[in-house]
Order: sequence, then structure tokens, then C-alpha cells
Amino acid sequence: MQFQQLQYFVAVAETRHFTRAADVVHVAQPSLSQQIKALERELGADLFLRARGNITLTDAGEALLPLARRILADADTARHEVLELVQLRSGRIRLGATPSLCTGLLPDVLRAFHDRYPGIRLLIEEGGSHDLVRELARGALDLALVVLPLPTPSPALTTVELLREGLVVVSSPEAPAPGRGRTVRISDLEGERLVMFRHGYDLRELTVAACRAEGFEPDFAVEGGEMDAVLGFVRAGLGVAVVPRMVATKSGRGLRVTPLARPGLHRTIALAHRSDVAPPRAARELQRMLLER
Repeated sequence: MQFQQLQYFVAVAETRHFTRAADVVHVAQPSLSQQIKALERELGADLFLRARGNITLTDAGEALLPLARRILADADTARHEVLELVQLRSGRIRLGATPSLCTGLLPDVLRAFHDRYPGIRLLIEEGGSHDLVRELARGALDLALVVLPLPTPSPALTTVELLREGLVVVSSPEAPAPGRGRTVRISDLEGERLVMFRHGYDLRELTVAACRAEGFEPDFAVEGGEMDAVLGFVRAGLGVAVVPRMVATKSGRGLRVTPLARPGLHRTIALAHRSDVAPPRAARELQRMLLER
């Protein structure tokens, strides 16, 4: 049974005339008649009682008509649904990102994307790069913003470098300024109490490694927080923290922001997706906007 045959059958059933039905479906009348006969042969039953000037449905035709209309309607719905996706009028994007990027980079980009494609649902999952890589690998995310190098490099993932971001030190304006001038050296943090992120946070590993490279273990005043909690604890004067410059710029109200002395600390942000599966078109469009931001 062919989709086209059902179209022709419904046209004849509704016009009760083979020639007029052929005009409706824009096909020659002999071709339409041949397809109807082929459909009848496949079904093993006549669908029409043919008399000059009087075409009526048989019992088999009456039974087939509502089913054929439903099939054609479902096909039309499917065509429109796919068109909506192709034209980015509907769909979803499952995007993973580290909490600092959700605070610093993503709000402006996602607002621009939503303004352009309001029908696309944005599902955001926050986590460390290790967790996001795992979620990408099992197909739970379409794209992820991760920090390079990846904790466990995977040939199953494709990464595209997005930006290299500097880190800064934030402190309470009511507390003594860290360091000895307009910048802070990593060695200056040896005498500071640090507000530290939870385990698995890329910024935690980066800061701790930098301190150890200078020959000391960092002293934690508070540890285990997410980005908003860390900033709040610093505002309260519990200690200082090393955070991305973008976060300090966007969320630095009530904080003193001090750059790190050269060469400073930096992190590389990349977009990652599975190598064996192309991201959906909506995700590719978001990827393009992030790369062109």
C-alpha cells in the first residue's frame, strides 16, 4: 500500500468522480484509475461501485476511508513538525556548562538565542567538566561548555576552543586588600584564608595546583560551595577566592576585584559534543552563536 494510492482513494471518495479527483491531485485520470485498481488488488476488495455517472463506496471503501484520512492527516502533521524543527521554530537544546559559565558567559548568549528562536526550549545542566563529559558520552547532552584540558581526554568527543579567560582574586572591600599593590601574586595567597569550591570544580583544582606550585598548601576558611555561595561568603568577609574575570565583572557588586600578577592564571573554555553524532540543528545554531559572540 502506497501513500500516494491513499491520496488518490480519498480524492475519489470525496469527489465521487475519477476525472475530478485526478484534477484535485494533479495527475492524469488513467494514472489515478490504475493506482486505485492496484490498491484494490493489494487489499483484495473493491473500494468503489462504478456506474456511469455514479461512483459509490463499497463496504470495504467505507471501512478504509476514515483510516486513510487519519494516515494522511498524521503524515501532514509529521511534515509540519519536521518543518518546524528545520526552520528552528520548535525543538530543544540540552546544554551543559560549569556554574561559572552559567553565571558569566551564558546569560547574554542565551538571551540573544531565545530572542531569535523563541520556540526552542533550553535545558541547562550545571556541573564540573568531568560530570559534563560523562553526560555527553551517554547522550544526555547535545553540547557542553567544558574547561580544557579535559580531566579524562576522550576520542569520542570533539572539542572546539571558545575562549581563554583570566582569573582574578575577589575579596570583601571591608577586609584588608590581598597582596601588596594593584595585583596579587599566587605567593601572596599563602597568608590568606580562601573560600574554596567543592571537589570536582575545575577552579578548585586550578587554584590548589597553582598554590602548590608556589610551595604551599592553601588555607581554607570555607570550602564546598557553588559559585553563588562562594561569592556570598567572600562578600561576608570570610575569605578571598579566585574566580573567572567574567564572573567578577558580572557578579562583582559588593566585592573588591584584584587582578593576578603576570603570568597570572587562565583557563581555556571549549565547546564539546559527541564525535559520532551530529548535534541537532538548533544546537549547531547555538554553537555558531557562541563561537561568533
